[in-house]
Amino acid sequence: MIKFSDVLKRNTVTASLKAIDKAEVIKELSESLTREHPGINNERLIEVLTEREKLCSTALDSGVAIPHAKLGGISNILLGFGRSVKGVEFDSLDRKPTHFFILLVSPENTTGQHIELLARISMIFKDPEFRSRLMKAESRDELYENIISEDEKLE
Repeated sequence: MIKFSDVLKRNTVTASLKAIDKAEVIKELSESLTREHPGINNERLIEVLTEREKLCSTALDSGVAIPHAKLGGISNILLGFGRSVKGVEFDSLDRKPTHFFILLVSPENTTGQHIELLARISMIFKDPEFRSRLMKAESRDELYENIISEDEKLE
């Protein structure tokens, strides 16, 4: 079973997103991921994520969105995370601002692990106490440690 610790890198966690709309969130998360993985074409990543959002918003409810896409030219699943304390309009199911953005990028030929990780993310972020801890976290490191430790509880 794939775990957050296998795919989430500390440097792809953003404690305070500057973005104020959906396009800016995607751009900011993409830039964070491509800084850590320089072999990825940032413009192409933004393009595939934007196309996926056009199909249907990846925002759930409770302030959580999982922008995700499949991308050619990568061999591993990649994960990024961003928090907006203020919240961003992301076309969520409950029409409330979105605060937590989990960016999931998978190789084009990956299906099982992509879906497994989407389900895992949804399960972990359903917990209101966990989301509250994330809102109170004061740094990238604290966010990262909270996410990894919450994921470990699923074992």
